[in-house]
Amino acid sequence: MTVPAARFAGPDVARAVAMLGVVVMNYHGYLIHRGARRDGSPAWLYDAFDPWAGPLATRFAATFVLTAGVGVTLLTRSRRPGVSWVLVRRGLLLFGGGLLFDFVWEGTILTYYGAMFVLAAALWQLRSRWLVLIGVAAAVAGFGLRWYVLERQLDGHATTWLTAPGPRSPAGLVIDVFVNGTHPLLPWLVFLCPGMILGRYLHTGAWRPAAVLGGFGLFTVATMVSVGATGPRLGVLLASDPWSRSLVYTASALGTALVAFAVLMWLADTFARSATIDWLRRAGQLTLTIYVAHALVFNLLVDWLGWVRPDGIATALVFALLVWAVALLAGAAWQRRFGRGPAEWLYRQLST
Repeated sequence: MTVPAARFAGPDVARAVAMLGVVVMNYHGYLIHRGARRDGSPAWLYDAFDPWAGPLATRFAATFVLTAGVGVTLLTRSRRPGVSWVLVRRGLLLFGGGLLFDFVWEGTILTYYGAMFVLAAALWQLRSRWLVLIGVAAAVAGFGLRWYVLERQLDGHATTWLTAPGPRSPAGLVIDVFVNGTHPLLPWLVFLCPGMILGRYLHTGAWRPAAVLGGFGLFTVATMVSVGATGPRLGVLLASDPWSRSLVYTASALGTALVAFAVLMWLADTFARSATIDWLRRAGQLTLTIYVAHALVFNLLVDWLGWVRPDGIATALVFALLVWAVALLAGAAWQRRFGRGPAEWLYRQLST
């Protein structure tokens, strides 16, 4: 099966590569939850792949969300009637499916992904400058709420109504989606909105150097600012880990996502005829299936059969790389034969 002429290969390649990072970080983190070591030797390797505070924490997911923004623009570029409702239906389906999948894979990004799609149904019609403002506002709001919580805690006041509102309660669900979850809209809209803007310029030649220079600038400035992150306040407000919700983190993660997307688009265009790019392109169209499968495989091999035991970083890396490699080859073969993956087919059927 060939790719339609109007379909860019780059976003599919970016999704496939970002999925590798998502699988690696998820497997390492979930194995730690099962009793694996978080620290060890070599220390630099454990520090690099620390799924909560390391330099790679959530950056692959941020790149995935940025690529999702590109996909929203590519979906809506025809401006056909009803396209906004397509996004709403798909978003609600992902949101509801994510709530169910959370019982299987706690902390799944699908719920937040669905909420972003629902909002994207309105955002895609806005001018680029408004998308910039909304992204900045999301980053600032997420940072402001974290600052508020920090000040209240330093003053000895309880903040559990916001930080721990209750398991699976209506209030907890809303607060998690916007503020307190693993990928909350505040600040994660800051990754979706730039992706939507990039999608408007993929047919031009100017976007790639702008994305690389802008991304590198954001990362550099954020890194320099984070050097001064010491003390009870600055250590949180200028932290570079995702749980800080700091502007340093969002700027740094957005910077790396922009550079990664630009580089992967260039590779996809430059080596379009290579077998590797073809495999990545095809597998990138099945990332929903691969995402669901990676969680089920983990539960099967770790929790049910006990074939993979919680250990060090080497176990997590080998396990993740093997699963991703199999998923890449199987996904490419499936796409060549059937077009859409099982999860993608069901997703389209239920949201049409």
